[in-house]
Amino acid sequence: MIYKNKNLYDHINFDIFLEILPEPRQINRMERRSIRDIRNSEFIQATLQAVQQKGFQNVTLSEIAAYASTTAASITYHFGSKEKLLEATMRHLLELLRREVINNLKETKTSKQRLQAVLAANFSDSLFTKTHCNVWVQFWSAAPYQPALARLQKINRARVASHLRRETRLLVASERQQMVEQALQAYIDGVWISAAQCTGVIDAQAARTDINNLLDLLVSAG
Repeated sequence: MIYKNKNLYDHINFDIFLEILPEPRQINRMERRSIRDIRNSEFIQATLQAVQQKGFQNVTLSEIAAYASTTAASITYHFGSKEKLLEATMRHLLELLRREVINNLKETKTSKQRLQAVLAANFSDSLFTKTHCNVWVQFWSAAPYQPALARLQKINRARVASHLRRETRLLVASERQQMVEQALQAYIDGVWISAAQCTGVIDAQAARTDINNLLDLLVSAG
C-alpha cells in the first residue's frame, strides 16, 4: 500500500521495501550460512598451517584445532573427520588455482597469451607460497593411498593437460606438442617441489618470468 498521510513520505511505496527484504527466518539462515563459511575457512587455514608444521600423515585433529583456537569436536561437527577436512583443504587450493586461471584469461587474445596466463596462474602471489607448496606436495604424495585425494589429483592433472594441449597445438609442430606439454608440466611440478623444501624466500614473480622464458624457448624451437 501507499501511505496517504500528507507528509514527507507520502510519495514512497513502502511495500517495495517489504518485497525485497527477506523474512526474519531467511536473514537468520543467511547469517548462519555466512558464519559457517567463515568458520570453515578458518579451519582450512588452520589445516594448512598444521600440515606444514606437523606433516600430512602425523597431524591430528587436536593439533589442527589448536591453530584454529577451537576443539577437535568442533572440527568433527563441521567436516565429519580429519580425512574430510584434508580433502576440503585440497579442494580449497584447487579452487584458488581455478580462479587464478579464469582471472588471468580475461584479457588474453592469442594462444600464446592464453598459455602464458595458465602457466602464470600456477605461480600467482596468492597461490605460490611456501605453505601452499609444502602442503600441496604432501597431499599429492599421499594421493596414491587415498581415493578421495587421488580423484582430486586426477581432475587437476586433466584440467592442466587440457589447457596446455589446447594452446600448444596452435604454437608448435604436432610432433613436438607432447614434449612441450610434458616439459611445461614437469617445470611446474619441479618448481613447486623445490619451493616446498626451500628455506629462503619464495619469489613468485621470478617463477613467472622463468616459465615465460621457458615457453619462449620451446615455442621458438618450432
